[in-house]
Amino acid sequence: MAVPGTERKGSCFWCLKAVKWIPVLFIITIVAWSYYAYVIQLCLITVENTIAQIFYFIFFHLFFFMFCWSYAQTIFTDIGRVPNNFRLAEADFEAYLHHNDSLELQNRILENCSKNLPVTNVTIGGTVRFCDKCKMIKPDRTHHCSVCGECVLKMDHHCPWINNCVCFTNYKFFVLFLGYALLYCIYICLTSLPYFIAFWKGDLQGMGSFHILFLFFVAIMFGVSLMSLFGYHCYLVLENRTTLEAFRPPSFRGVGADKYGFHLGRFKNFKEVFGEDAKTWFLPVSTS
Repeated sequence: MAVPGTERKGSCFWCLKAVKWIPVLFIITIVAWSYYAYVIQLCLITVENTIAQIFYFIFFHLFFFMFCWSYAQTIFTDIGRVPNNFRLAEADFEAYLHHNDSLELQNRILENCSKNLPVTNVTIGGTVRFCDKCKMIKPDRTHHCSVCGECVLKMDHHCPWINNCVCFTNYKFFVLFLGYALLYCIYICLTSLPYFIAFWKGDLQGMGSFHILFLFFVAIMFGVSLMSLFGYHCYLVLENRTTLEAFRPPSFRGVGADKYGFHLGRFKNFKEVFGEDAKTWFLPVSTS
């Protein structure tokens, strides 16, 4: 059964939709190859000590499983929808368009429509934040994503590596994905380092040695990138900011721009993303 509305989409739409998955497929390909290189070429073929094989095998799969779980959650968690009570009624929207030559009248209409809504963020000019594409008043921290084509709650940024927006619904999963990906790379680097050194000394031969060599370099390359990105998002979590808010502080009604406007204290900021239950903080399950 066709999804309603998709029957009107042309071939260009579906081609563009498919192209957006290329970065995700690239990551999956790299991860699949790293699994083969580590488990088959390193653990089963190169490592001779049985105890070391078991140790490497168990802890590798632990990091691998948590990394894949959090990555899948980040990709496939829906961005959520702005509640319908933020959407302008057709009559109000028609009146808004009718007064497109008067910003004062337009803002008066938006002020009237938002008086019963929990909205504190305003534009730099102090007016109600409104999305004319979605025909709705924007809730606090909400922004319109041009890639997703809709307003996104607590939007951080649109990430091509997950083909999804990083936002209110999946931000915890995104941070965990970065953290477990970093641990995955560090673990591979540390456990493959002795065999990397053996390769350069000429003590490691065969085609498998090249898999181990490239595995070490790829883990180093991704690990360095992930370290800075993960550290930056840990900082944002503790400050209760998004990437967009770090670039431009949000403005509040009657206050103006305030980069600490959502700051609750670092521990409360952490719990706002990861939830109240400490047992689920580091599991990619919904807790916020």
